[in-house]
Amino acid sequence: MAKKNEELDPETMAVIEWCIEVEGYLVKGGATVAQAQEYIEDQIDFLTDQFYDGLSPEEAAKEALSD
Repeated sequence: MAKKNEELDPETMAVIEWCIEVEGYLVKGGATVAQAQEYIEDQIDFLTDQFYDGLSPEEAAKEALSD
């Protein structure tokens, strides 16, 4: 994690905000908050790829929930 006084670059912040949205869709799809957070932590590289591939948070969550 970044130290309190360190700024995250805009690109990193965009990925984080996107993942927060994915978490919300995972929870709406039936996952608990803990399960959604664990999935994001475990799959961060895959999710980052999906972000850069242009998937919406909802599309990424639907793909995760269909597995």
